[in-house]
Amino acid sequence: MHREVLTRLTVIAATSLLALTACTTDSSIEDPPSAEAEPAATEAAPAESTDEWFDQAVYDTQDEQRSATFEGDPAQPHLQYLAGDMTDTAAFASEGAKKVCFANASISNPWRQTGWITMNEQLKALQDSGVVSEMETRDAQDDDNTQISDIDYFISEGNCDAFIISPNSTAALTPAVERACETGKPVVVFDRGVETDCATSFIHPIGGFAWGIDTAEFLSGKLQEGDKVVALRILPGVDVLEQRWAAAERLFEENGIEAVDYFTGADPTEIKKIIADELATGDVQGVWMDAGDGAVAAIEAFEDAGADLPVMTGEDELSFLRKWEETGLDAMAPVYSNFQWRTPLLALEKIFAGEEVPAEWVLPQSPITEEDRGEFLEANEGMPDGHYAKFGGEDLPGYPTVWQERQIP
Repeated sequence: MHREVLTRLTVIAATSLLALTACTTDSSIEDPPSAEAEPAATEAAPAESTDEWFDQAVYDTQDEQRSATFEGDPAQPHLQYLAGDMTDTAAFASEGAKKVCFANASISNPWRQTGWITMNEQLKALQDSGVVSEMETRDAQDDDNTQISDIDYFISEGNCDAFIISPNSTAALTPAVERACETGKPVVVFDRGVETDCATSFIHPIGGFAWGIDTAEFLSGKLQEGDKVVALRILPGVDVLEQRWAAAERLFEENGIEAVDYFTGADPTEIKKIIADELATGDVQGVWMDAGDGAVAAIEAFEDAGADLPVMTGEDELSFLRKWEETGLDAMAPVYSNFQWRTPLLALEKIFAGEEVPAEWVLPQSPITEEDRGEFLEANEGMPDGHYAKFGGEDLPGYPTVWQERQIP
């Protein structure tokens, strides 16, 4: 039963964070690694609605998890988890510093760059305490075949005491993850899932349906029946993004909100054109986004048109939080918890000590609201616009300088 449920949740929770923030308007990041994304259409057309991504059982689970009580200290959300099946790791207990091998999908966008900086600062702390000797990392640059080769290289090299894998995509990476599991070494999968539960632990925030529920409930509570929401989506076919919209679309329909969605490729010019075209045909009361990239462009489109600002959801990227504060927008910032980048190394610290860890390590995923926006802006003062407010690295070496200067290893 555990395998069946976990596998299904793993598939649903799997994500491609490349699509979340593959394109950015953040000028604070100099020459970030390039990432290919589908170009936005020259003439924007509404995206097609579909129910193929909606799963009622997983929707209900994630809805319940939004208000669940997490185990652990709230001051350390990167170590919190939901009670559930635990993995016995006594067989992995041993003395001495260990070599970790990390197969990363990419650092091709600000969300992943922020997490990568945090992960490396956590690594320094574990090296200083004698838990980890080194972390050899191979970056797949958003390519499935490259990451499969990276994992197979680590396996054939034979010098890894443990594996961390952030899969580029779900199905394609499943066999490679299974091969890593077959080595008998600990395997920690995080951020995106695969179609197997062989990993020692799978670490991720609650998921896409939770994001969709948070955002659609917020907008529906602020708007009236018959009001119009423009949904700005990045790319089609990415599970966590599709699940965000599947949940939101369902709730908008139930609340009588007129919602039309467009794929934008996170292109600020395309976003402004879509908003301008919609405003030319009538009032727009709300804006919904499946990621915050381009949120500032959407707000600017209303300003350029001299229109009333909408009720809006974005993300915890600082560019949006700052524009939100500046304009007095009625808004909310959903979060895909960036602090999760610390958790795989801390999970391995427990595993090397023989301590049990959650088989599916579900991390908190709490939106930023008007009430606590100022707190997060103050805490992240001096950080660049591409930084994510809930990065969770304030107690790590190098804070705040390495994040301010975007010192990407």
